Amino acid sequence: MKTLVIVESPAKAKTIGSFLDSKKYKVIASLGHIRNLPKSTLGIDVEKDFEPKYIVPKDKIKFVNGLKKEIKDYNKIILASDEDREGEAIAWHLKEALKIEDDQYQRIVFHEITPEAINEALNNPRKIDMDMVLSQQARRILDRLVGYKLSPFLWKKILKGLSAGRVQTPALRLIVEREREIEKFKSEEYWTIDAQFKKTKCSFIGNLFKIDDEVLDKFYFKHEKDITSLKAKLENKESMVEEIKKNNATKNPYPPFTTSTMQQGAYQVCHFSAKKTMLVAQKLYEGININGQHIGLITYMRTDSLHLSNGAIMNARDFIQKNFGEKYLPNKLNIYKTKSKLAQEAHEAIRVTDVNRTPEKIKEFLSNDEYKLYDLIWRRFVACQMAEATLEKVSIITSCKNDHKYYFKTDLQIIKFEGFLKVTPVVTADQSVDVNEQDIVTVKEIITKQHFTEPPARFNDASLI
Repeated sequence: MKTLVIVESPAKAKTIGSFLDSKKYKVIASLGHIRNLPKSTLGIDVEKDFEPKYIVPKDKIKFVNGLKKEIKDYNKIILASDEDREGEAIAWHLKEALKIEDDQYQRIVFHEITPEAINEALNNPRKIDMDMVLSQQARRILDRLVGYKLSPFLWKKILKGLSAGRVQTPALRLIVEREREIEKFKSEEYWTIDAQFKKTKCSFIGNLFKIDDEVLDKFYFKHEKDITSLKAKLENKESMVEEIKKNNATKNPYPPFTTSTMQQGAYQVCHFSAKKTMLVAQKLYEGININGQHIGLITYMRTDSLHLSNGAIMNARDFIQKNFGEKYLPNKLNIYKTKSKLAQEAHEAIRVTDVNRTPEKIKEFLSNDEYKLYDLIWRRFVACQMAEATLEKVSIITSCKNDHKYYFKTDLQIIKFEGFLKVTPVVTADQSVDVNEQDIVTVKEIITKQHFTEPPARFNDASLI
């Protein structure tokens, strides 16, 4: 007899179905939850330990009744929903609604939708984790208790369709508090003075930070009239390089993506909203048709863990060595641990399923948005296993004498060894300046800039997350 595998989505069912022997397995989708709290009532017995009252929604009744009949033809039911609290709850609701016996079902979980991961999961089945189910249930009950009575008030007073709950309520408070800060803010004017120094073919910019022995604070020049005379005093004057300090520094690669850092990165680099990021990531996770085969391209995208499997790390190191060379590999494995005590470390961070499947190799099979997000995830994963970058920080102090002695400071950051920056160039590099202490340079131009202090920025999609 065949084995029935139940997953959440048709796309996921299609991808997993392509890996399994169709003579032995049938893969179907439950289309998410098949039971939920009723819409017409609170659905929670507050007098009886907050017991939830689940129902099968009208649009799922036909599906559930059909499935009840169908499972009689199978000697084994495999519940293969996602490995998180929501996925565990979906598996439990399937078991309860379909009245599946304990000895009739198995629960499998996987972090990526690849043949290897699915076979590994099938070889290591387990039972439903009721601790995770109850955790999801507690969250769902809290959502209902907070939001069920408050949301209709929002519909009446503000806009139909708004919801209030454990996430929306504190988020609203953050936004309100930030708006109050902005309203109270009073802008102040200030000016900065830069000098462009030149020596033969070499030029560099310095910022005025000291006059005689007085170090200038941010508001030293408050009005344009405070700096008008300086331009005439200093332009085309000879200056001396008083001091050059050089320090070596290193920059470590960023850890692999979690859900929140992926959403922030996608907003900053691709200008994706959080919702769009998750929709695109879902497609990459569930599978893309590449040369006629459905392949899951990334691991599960709802995670707060920084953990990476040892196999994934070793594959990344092999790729780095072959494509960039031995010097780009750190001596020790780069292992990342989350600081949050609430993180579910059983999950992996978000990574690509095959590091050799570079973005350029599969670009033709992806939409523009899918390519952008895949490229971001691929680069972050590869970079997190590369060697640190080596930088040289150079500080140049130049003085110009007139009625006072004016000191300018130039800070440069020069990359000595790229390391992970070869894959993710997140550092702005400066060109080295060919000057020495006691060299005479000319003030080619004095550049004055007007500034105004700004209030805290309003939250955008990424910063609110």
